[in-house]
Amino acid sequence: DVRAKKEADPAWFEGLLQQYLDIVAQAEQAIDKNDLVKLGALLDQNHSLCQQLTVSCKELDDLVVAAREAGALGAKMSGTGRGGLMLALTPTEESQEKVFAALEKLAPQVWKTCLA
Repeated sequence: DVRAKKEADPAWFEGLLQQYLDIVAQAEQAIDKNDLVKLGALLDQNHSLCQQLTVSCKELDDLVVAAREAGALGAKMSGTGRGGLMLALTPTEESQEKVFAALEKLAPQVWKTCLA
């Protein structure tokens, strides 16, 4: 439970929060510069923070790893955690198809979208 972890070690939580805020600021810059490689790395870093907060789970972690191994520039869980929602950044239609195929083997539902 995130609240329990925060109350048990406020300094640890504050450090994690500062890392999160730094990632958000860097991600905004990466988006502004259309630097998808940097954005992907930041997604990965954010997922690591979610793992430290214990809001991820093995199933989400497996999906994130599968997406990365299939060619995603980065991937992370999304939502409040433990619910099975993750996203992967794929810069091309070809890489999106590869990641989609890898995730279909593990997940009951997989969606694709394109942001233009």
